[in-house]
Amino acid sequence: IKQKKRHMGDTKHFCPVSLKEHFVLHPGLQEHAAKYKEKIYYFSTSEYRDKFLKNPEEYVAHNEPIQAPPLRVCLLGTHGAGKTTCARQIADKLGIFHIQFEEYLQELILPKTKKKVGPHFDEEHEEDDNQIPILSEELGDLSQTMTKPETEKSKQEEVLTDEEEAIKAGLMGSAELPPEVLDNIVLDWWKKEPFRSTGFILDGFPRTVDEVKYLAERGLYPDVAVYIEVEDSDILDRLFPPRLQKWKEKRRKKKEYKKKLKALKAKIRV
Repeated sequence: IKQKKRHMGDTKHFCPVSLKEHFVLHPGLQEHAAKYKEKIYYFSTSEYRDKFLKNPEEYVAHNEPIQAPPLRVCLLGTHGAGKTTCARQIADKLGIFHIQFEEYLQELILPKTKKKVGPHFDEEHEEDDNQIPILSEELGDLSQTMTKPETEKSKQEEVLTDEEEAIKAGLMGSAELPPEVLDNIVLDWWKKEPFRSTGFILDGFPRTVDEVKYLAERGLYPDVAVYIEVEDSDILDRLFPPRLQKWKEKRRKKKEYKKKLKALKAKIRV
C-alpha cells in the first residue's frame, strides 16, 4: 500500500519523542509501536511510547516538517592515520565543528598540569636557557638563585580533582574514562548549543567497545561513523621523520645546556 509522504518527526523510521526532546534520530522499534490518526509510529522505548500517547500532538508534524538534526560524524582510526587532517577539511567544507577528542581532554587539565600528558608527549624535563642560574654580583646569593626555580615550580603545582585525575589517566592510557566523566564532556555536543544546531565531526571518539556502548546507552547516535584504515608503513613514513628531527634537536639542546653549565661552574670556581 502506498503511503502518504510523511514529514520529519512524522516518520515510521525514527522515534518522534527522541527527535523532539533530544534532537536525535533514534531508530524506532517494532515492539514499541503505537497508532495515531491512522498512522503507525515506532518508538525507541516503551516509556517514550507512553509519553507520546499522553500528548501526541506535541510530537507529530503539523503544517511544516520538524527540523532535522544537523550532521554528526565520528571519525576513527589509529594514531597517525590522518584523522585530524581529514576532519578539519570536512568541517570547513560542511560548516560544522571539528572536535579533536584527546586535544579537548588536554585543554581541560592543561591549566593545572602546565603541559600535555600522554604516551605521545615527551615526559622528560626539557632544559633551556631559563633554567641555568643567573649569577648575581655576590656569589653568596648563588644558592638562593639556584633553588628559586624549584620553589616557584612547587608553588605552581595544583592538585587535580577526581575528574581531572580520571582524564589524566585516560590520556596516559592507563584507564578508560568512567561514564560520569564522559557525561560532563560528551553530552554537551549532542544536547547543548552551539553544537546542537550546527553539528560536528568528532575526531578520535569512541576509542573502545565500552565507549561505543556508552554512546548507545545514552542514545547519542552519530549519523556517520568512518574508520580510516592505512598501512603501518604509511604511518611510519609520516610520523618517524618529524620525531627523529625532534629527537636530534633535543640532543643538540642538551649538549648546549651541558656546555653552558660547565662554563658556569668554571666561572664560579674562579
